[in-house]
Amino acid sequence: MKPKLSAYVSDSVAQRLELAAKRPGTNKSAIVDAALDRFLNPERDTSGDAALMRRLDHMSRQLGRIDRDLSVTAETIALFIRYYLTITPPLPSGDQDAARALGRERFEAFVAQVGKRVASGGRLVADVMDRVSASNPDLFMRNLEEGAPLGGAQTGETRSRSQDATGQQPGPSPAGREEVGNV
Repeated sequence: MKPKLSAYVSDSVAQRLELAAKRPGTNKSAIVDAALDRFLNPERDTSGDAALMRRLDHMSRQLGRIDRDLSVTAETIALFIRYYLTITPPLPSGDQDAARALGRERFEAFVAQVGKRVASGGRLVADVMDRVSASNPDLFMRNLEEGAPLGGAQTGETRSRSQDATGQQPGPSPAGREEVGNV
């Protein structure tokens, strides 16, 4: 036997309860019992909340990827600007008009490439990250000094390991090394 409960509800709730109780296979007691059980034990709700939680988890993972991509993009742009400003000498005033024209032409080509990439749905950051992690999986595990050229930032430990028996740094490997400008 179930305990009897009397409760006062607003007129609008009472009207909606009456309508819901007219559906086949239900009554007011069952509706109120289910509603109170769901309210008092939200962890037992298996209807929409589980789907909502899955969706929120999916969205959280998506936001994590977006955050990572945005971080990589911002760092890439910042490093490129720093590199560009460091190596670009000022132009003589006679060459500036030709350089501006060439710059506008290159910028138009750049904008066209970005437009193609966006229209095709391609994701350059993801492509680059996949390519880098496939070809050099430990790249992001290095302890590079900020601003040091590629291959030039070695800690004392890695420097001593990379010296040969004479204490000299070995020459370039047979495969060669990529210059920063070739990236």
